[in-house]
Amino acid sequence: MFKWFAIWLVVINIVIFIFQILYPQITDEFALVSADVLSKPWTLITAMFLHGGIEHILFNMFALALFGSVLERVIGYKKFLILYFVSGIIAGLVSIPLYEATIGASGAIFGVLGALGILRPRMTVYMGYVPMPMALAVVFWAIGDLI
Repeated sequence: MFKWFAIWLVVINIVIFIFQILYPQITDEFALVSADVLSKPWTLITAMFLHGGIEHILFNMFALALFGSVLERVIGYKKFLILYFVSGIIAGLVSIPLYEATIGASGAIFGVLGALGILRPRMTVYMGYVPMPMALAVVFWAIGDLI
């Protein structure tokens, strides 16, 4: 059953981003800081709702709205939410030894993209104006994110 949770997550992220702009201390308080993760484990989740700038949130929310809505229709809202949050938490855990601090929904969104790449590998998506299968788009999206 489709419940629009991908879109609700986009709305929540945008509202929180507005609060980040108005109250910058929110970012410091709720970011995933590697040295503090044992004393503040909730930051594994709260960091997924913080973004570092307008470009960061626009790219993430575009991907979440588009691909998240497709995945939610394919696997249902409960599995979608579980996959989204588990992917984001795992990405946060992986980031701990690599970064001093992290914010953003990229890890959760890569979980969504990866699931679509597996479940609908031949689904046609457009990168720019170039049509390609979802599995290949996931590879290009990952390379672009790394660069």
